[in-house]
Amino acid sequence: MSLLYINWNVNPEIVNILGVSVKYYGLLFLSGLVLCFNILKMIYKKENLSTQAHDALFSYALIGIFAGARLGHCIFYDFDYYSQHPLEIFLPIQRGPDGAYHFTGFAGLASHGGGIGLMIMLLIYARKFKIPLMTVLDAIAIVLPLGGVFIRLANLMNSEIIGVPTNVPWAFIFHQVDDLPRHPAQLYEAISYLIIFLFVYLIYKKDIFKIGKGFYFGISILLIFIMRILIEFIKVDQVEFEHGMSLNMGQLLSIPFVLLGLFFIIKSILDKGKMKTL
Repeated sequence: MSLLYINWNVNPEIVNILGVSVKYYGLLFLSGLVLCFNILKMIYKKENLSTQAHDALFSYALIGIFAGARLGHCIFYDFDYYSQHPLEIFLPIQRGPDGAYHFTGFAGLASHGGGIGLMIMLLIYARKFKIPLMTVLDAIAIVLPLGGVFIRLANLMNSEIIGVPTNVPWAFIFHQVDDLPRHPAQLYEAISYLIIFLFVYLIYKKDIFKIGKGFYFGISILLIFIMRILIEFIKVDQVEFEHGMSLNMGQLLSIPFVLLGLFFIIKSILDKGKMKTL
């Protein structure tokens, strides 16, 4: 029966050098940031923003996304464990049964926390380089869905954030989890985010809305988190306390982002209408 489905049994580790593991997750995470960074370079040039500000953006974004995503996972999804093991939050180690610490890499990043961390660092960045915060948020929002594509592909390589069992012809059997055909929820999100990126980038290229008014920030986070809410219905719960919840933690955390996105879309459309009447 398994021959009818896609058998997925990828080793998350690409290579191990002297005990240091190089994994698909880290490689894809970094690749996504680099690609987004280079697209932003073209946006910065078009918007007459300084090269110095663009060059500094990568460091601010990396710190914000990683720190926020890591803290988000530890606080929202596994607080009981990490409150007792704070050293493991930002160090790639874990204490084993023998009482010794072992290099494990970072297991657990939450996209909602990454979004919050990114916005905090962008506020600091905007003040540092004297760029309107809304201009920075709009520019970042154009490439944000593309970054999400790489993160979800990384989850696929890790056989994590899997879907519920199904019999659809494109089901994946994640052999590192079990032998059941399941929805490839990570792939659904990756494809959704790619479509969102192409849609938002097309609007930008057509110059329908100017950067700095909040439209790109609003439309990007609205579409991303609507898809997140919908796809969560066919995902396996990430943590035990989500069992039996009408909406899981990922969906609950997505609602404020959806409302925020709606606010900025409506505001930017109304502002554009006012400008036409002047």
